[in-house]
Amino acid sequence: MPKAVKKAVQKATVKQPQPAAAKSAPQIAHKSGYAAPPKPEKGEFKGKRIAVVATRWNVEVVEALTVGVHKCLKDWGVSPRDVQSFMVPGAFELPLAASALMDSGKFEGVVALGAVIRGDTPHFEFVAGECSRGLREAAQIYGVALGFGVLTVNTAEQAYERCKPGKENKGYEAAAAMLEMIRLLDSIDV
Repeated sequence: MPKAVKKAVQKATVKQPQPAAAKSAPQIAHKSGYAAPPKPEKGEFKGKRIAVVATRWNVEVVEALTVGVHKCLKDWGVSPRDVQSFMVPGAFELPLAASALMDSGKFEGVVALGAVIRGDTPHFEFVAGECSRGLREAAQIYGVALGFGVLTVNTAEQAYERCKPGKENKGYEAAAAMLEMIRLLDSIDV
């Protein structure tokens, strides 16, 4: 087990007396954290073209997610000139836009951003479910790395919590996941 993973697990372990049979398995208090991938090599992502497609709904949240994406891309060495941004009306339209961007052959990766906040009607389930399903299908069909940065939350407060500045910003995390998948796909020559 890598040291960083072991340290994160130890940090999240609840220190409570346990029955003898359960002592070997650590008890996790909550999410155990993210075992970060290796840092990018100098120039590893030079020339990698990235599309960022975002919704026009929940503008403040989506703008904060977008800031997170661009911070991550900079941290990983992606040149701003290799990043193009696109807007769609809402989360339901993200899959078609992502499919078109992937099909164009112009991009090694796509990051999809949005925020679907639960309301009083079943609208949330339909939009969130179809958005995630459509984005997954697009990535599988076209074999292009996808960063899923669509928040699906119960309240606006939960959305704001997930788009704060820093590496835990879900836009940052979506971009990092997409770059890690570019790395993986490149390593297996897909």
